[in-house]
Amino acid sequence: MPGMVRRAFLLGAWLLLAAPAAAQDPEALFKTYCATCHEGPRADARAPSLEKMRSLTAEHVLESLERGSMRARAAERSRAQRRALAVHVSGKPLADTSNAMPRAAYCAAGFGGSERTRLPASSNPLAGPAWNGWGNGIGNTRVQSAQGAGLRAEDVPRLTLKWAFGFPGATSAGTQPVVAGGRLYAATAEGELYVLDAKSGCLHWTLEVEASIRTAITLEQRTGGELVAYFGDQAADVYAIDATAGTILWKVDVDEHPHAAITAAPQLYNGRLYVSVSSREESQVVDPRYPCCSFRGSVVALDAKTGRQLWKTYTVTETPVPTTKNSTGTQLSGPAGGAIWNTPTIDIKRGVLYVGTGNNFAPPSTRMSDSLLAIELESGRVRWARQITENDIWNGSCRAPNREEAACPNKDAPDFDFTGSALLVDVGNGRQLIVVGNKTGIIFGFDPDAEGKIVWEQRVGQGSSSGGVFWGSATDGVNIYAANADFFADRPAESGGMNAVDLKTGRLVWNTPGAGCANTIPCKPSQPAAVTLIPGVVFSGTMDGRLRAYSTRDGKVLWEVDTAREFTTVNGVKANGGSMSNGGAAVVDGMLYVNSGYSHHGGILPGNVLLAFSAE
Repeated sequence: MPGMVRRAFLLGAWLLLAAPAAAQDPEALFKTYCATCHEGPRADARAPSLEKMRSLTAEHVLESLERGSMRARAAERSRAQRRALAVHVSGKPLADTSNAMPRAAYCAAGFGGSERTRLPASSNPLAGPAWNGWGNGIGNTRVQSAQGAGLRAEDVPRLTLKWAFGFPGATSAGTQPVVAGGRLYAATAEGELYVLDAKSGCLHWTLEVEASIRTAITLEQRTGGELVAYFGDQAADVYAIDATAGTILWKVDVDEHPHAAITAAPQLYNGRLYVSVSSREESQVVDPRYPCCSFRGSVVALDAKTGRQLWKTYTVTETPVPTTKNSTGTQLSGPAGGAIWNTPTIDIKRGVLYVGTGNNFAPPSTRMSDSLLAIELESGRVRWARQITENDIWNGSCRAPNREEAACPNKDAPDFDFTGSALLVDVGNGRQLIVVGNKTGIIFGFDPDAEGKIVWEQRVGQGSSSGGVFWGSATDGVNIYAANADFFADRPAESGGMNAVDLKTGRLVWNTPGAGCANTIPCKPSQPAAVTLIPGVVFSGTMDGRLRAYSTRDGKVLWEVDTAREFTTVNGVKANGGSMSNGGAAVVDGMLYVNSGYSHHGGILPGNVLLAFSAE
């Protein structure tokens, strides 16, 4: 597909150009996401046929996709994809549904000119205080230095909201905030990238792509002075963007599977971009008409300048083949799965990257599911794999009352993915460990020089398919700080919590229980969001919208703010906070930035706001 985009040019007031709906393939979208229920001899009797839906207006269809009966099914589709589906299904044009920003949202420097606001050509935004990519470096430690943070532990109790920015039309707020050169980069599930002034929240420019974006933005300052932003979308496309102008330099599709996606931020090292590939194919299997399963997780290496693929390594080495048919006659295939949800961690010394994999989607099970992998940077060869949970074959049908063994051999399959990035840490005497937790609720210390042999393990949660140690931990070189994503509806006081574990020994240093319910309604104090660390303080958000700051010394709660409320925004967009998941806070140059609102995968409170705090 051509890379048509919507760009917010600052021409007088503002203009929106080239809606990417024109670049969508609506027939392919319908076939992938809708046809199972709406077409063919095995269509759902409750679902209207495409012919019947031709009597609807495009606006009616879009309303169903965004706010009506199809909202849950369409939640992971971008705004552009929903528009394209509405036009295709109805067979009629759609009135302008763009969520244009008010004029007041844009930075004053952009008014009256014909070009976007640009950074000085000689500046290097990454040389000053910054948070770059998912984990703020190739080690994914999610730690900010004292100099970069500009915020001391004693300042944290005085954190006060400075500004709020609303994402128009969104039900989930943006991705992990990335900050460099006084600009903040955040993308949304609506398929939009926003670039803001980090101090004021005014808008420099926006870019709309064809699919939802869940990845953080990874920035590179090239030798020629260009600042480039890399990210992936939920159609498995990877983009390189001119980060000062917002124009696409290149775009490549790294996986042809219709349900392939990129969830994790690309990792940049030595001119190469390392991309993890995931998929939501496992969720499709709740429908027995879905031909489960054929996706295979992978890591792809791209040339950062051109996007040319250098190598691709699958986590399921066997090509899926037809296996058996289920009771409805649907042909099943396998093996499949092994999605990679986390950003690779680079080990320069050993010339490898580390990623954790997820469960198998379909039988038979494979040896690299639910595993930590070491993959050679140069060749893509798997140097070693350390599997934690064997025979973990899980998909959406495992929870169905009419579960079929052909699709889900074990209804109690735990779905124990590695969702967060691994941490490579020094533990003294020249030794290093790879430290990472997963949905088992256990943090592991692996020996990188003994093919990932487990040196120690420490349980910090009960673990479940949506609990345990989830989107990411942080380390200060002494401890690993890991939040607990467990949630127990019948005993919420035992849900969530923060833990500090000694890197050398795996000893539990301290544990602080979760926030409980107090007066929070609805209540879900689990803590799946990635944690963020500055000297002396670790930050973690809850699924019911509370952001907490803990002392790294003893786990004492230093500060807490409830973000699940309405906010007056600097861009004039109606906005509210909600569940906090996936990305965490970013602390840069005296400011703390965090997104609030999450409507996917366990989120109970939709929201669409980016919040900026400073110590007053």
